[in-house]
Amino acid sequence: MTDLRIAPAVAEAFPGALVAVVTATGLRGHEPWPHTVTALEELEQQLADGSWAPADETDPRIEAWHSAYRSFGTNPRRIRPSVDALGRRMAKKGGLPRINPAVDSYNSVSVRHGLPSGAFDLDHVTGDIDLRHADGTETFTPLGEPDTVETPKPGEIIYADSEIVLTRHWNHRDAHRTRVTEDSTCVAFVLETLRADRDGDLLKVAADELQSLLAPHAQQTALHHLSPERPRATV
Repeated sequence: MTDLRIAPAVAEAFPGALVAVVTATGLRGHEPWPHTVTALEELEQQLADGSWAPADETDPRIEAWHSAYRSFGTNPRRIRPSVDALGRRMAKKGGLPRINPAVDSYNSVSVRHGLPSGAFDLDHVTGDIDLRHADGTETFTPLGEPDTVETPKPGEIIYADSEIVLTRHWNHRDAHRTRVTEDSTCVAFVLETLRADRDGDLLKVAADELQSLLAPHAQQTALHHLSPERPRATV
């Protein structure tokens, strides 16, 4: 079992935060995921015909993340929140990259609803996971760069286990060690908002959508929520 926790200082700084955690065990990443394929294709068709477009930095959902990034010293136009970067890429290229079914699932849900999303392969997590401020001693190896080691600056918000940083700049980039691949079988998927008062219902819709994409390809799925009032979930 793994605990996910929001540190008191983060809860105090972002009292409107709400994190949905969808867990999937017994995940089967090598079989076809037709519903995920359809979700991506429908989203790309809507972009092409002009009936939908990704949220950009003028959207309140994205603007809230830009403000959060600036509050802990990150320039959000140079180092963008994940959903902002993903939406910009989709708008430019007309589609989303195909990584693997699990990653494609959370990417499609993220960009559709304008909410940051990520995932951790729990079999490669050490101890529990905390959403907290960095103290400047932690190490981070970026996804796709296994020979690179970075050190987040003190005060930067990170997800971290007992050994390494799992994401930098809250949700900008994931770590290489806990990346989700076709072989991942036990995964925690995270969806986030900073404005539960405004976007809490949207987050629920997005989490339900993600769970429905995962469930046909897992032995079991579950949904948990973390907030400043309930800062811990065991998955």
